[in-house]
Amino acid sequence: MKRRTFVISSSASTLFLGTSGRAAPVARILETKVVSQLPDLYHGWPTLARRKDGELLLVCSGGREAHVCPFGRTDFMRSTDGGETWCFPQVVMDGPIDDRDAGVLETARGSILITNFTSLAYEPQLKNKGKRWQDAHNRTDAEGRRKSLGNWMIRSTDGGLTFSGRYRVPVNSTHGPVQLRDGRLLYAGKALWDNESKVGVCESADDGQTWSWLADIPARKDDNHKDYHELHAVETPEGVLVAQIRNHNRTNSGETLQCKSTDGGKTWSDPRPIGVWGLPSHLLRLRDGRLLMSYGYRRKPFGNQARVSENGGKTWSTPIMVSVDGPGHDLGYPSTVERDDGKLVTVWYEKMADSPRAVLRQAIWTLGS
Repeated sequence: MKRRTFVISSSASTLFLGTSGRAAPVARILETKVVSQLPDLYHGWPTLARRKDGELLLVCSGGREAHVCPFGRTDFMRSTDGGETWCFPQVVMDGPIDDRDAGVLETARGSILITNFTSLAYEPQLKNKGKRWQDAHNRTDAEGRRKSLGNWMIRSTDGGLTFSGRYRVPVNSTHGPVQLRDGRLLYAGKALWDNESKVGVCESADDGQTWSWLADIPARKDDNHKDYHELHAVETPEGVLVAQIRNHNRTNSGETLQCKSTDGGKTWSDPRPIGVWGLPSHLLRLRDGRLLMSYGYRRKPFGNQARVSENGGKTWSTPIMVSVDGPGHDLGYPSTVERDDGKLVTVWYEKMADSPRAVLRQAIWTLGS
């Protein structure tokens, strides 16, 4: 990692005061590196998760030529040493159209769930592309492509050695579902490719095998819920559910909105702004009970930021700089895990200055005050 990045990260954080008047947390960046292993391909929208035994799981949309293309698939990587090294990627989902945004979770029962959604957004570009794009597009006919659109999940009960076939789930969101302490799984997201474009939460009581709609998340007055995207949720130590939303309504456009549920997800408060420009958000409950949100920052300095809440999401600290050296806006979607030694690992995607493709980058860092 360049010394300049570390100096900006640490000094910028120390300039701010948290909302409580206390000094904001500071990130000490120990290492930043590229972890994707196929440099000729474009990698997008990763999710990082930690298993109970400490193994790290990483998924992304790989196999790509560009941000939008027909080649997307879901790649799966593992690390047994806390992100110091990663195995070569394994392709776990690759349908006949573009497989995008990948989420991953180990459930309380030890199953591994991987999610994505599929898209035909590349179709308007086909006429300007060559034979490879046309051949990829024609892997199935128009009806097959229509049937391939959806929100998908696969499940492994043997530690990721084998996976089920893909099956449909009611919603999609970038980082997938979360485990609740009552044994349920909660998936906050959007019903893509549905005429209603519902935004809300679904639940599973059978370890992710089946899912049912639990509740809509309301829209703020004058908001269109179709402009809410890419939700993620977390459960506080007190049992409150906190969900954050990527907002593209005119009011607070490009900011993160937040809502909460105090009854296990059956009802939700109206979304509210929390003063954070940047998106989408990944939420993590740290072992000490604090909440950590990680999000991409597509303004100068381009990079990724985090914030900490000491009161269950009621207020958030000022920004913690995880990376600030991005060459442009094609980056972000960070997610973070906490290792047994207290170090944090964050992975995001980034189109770097010296490459036409986007890579997966990782920071190992500590959180101080």
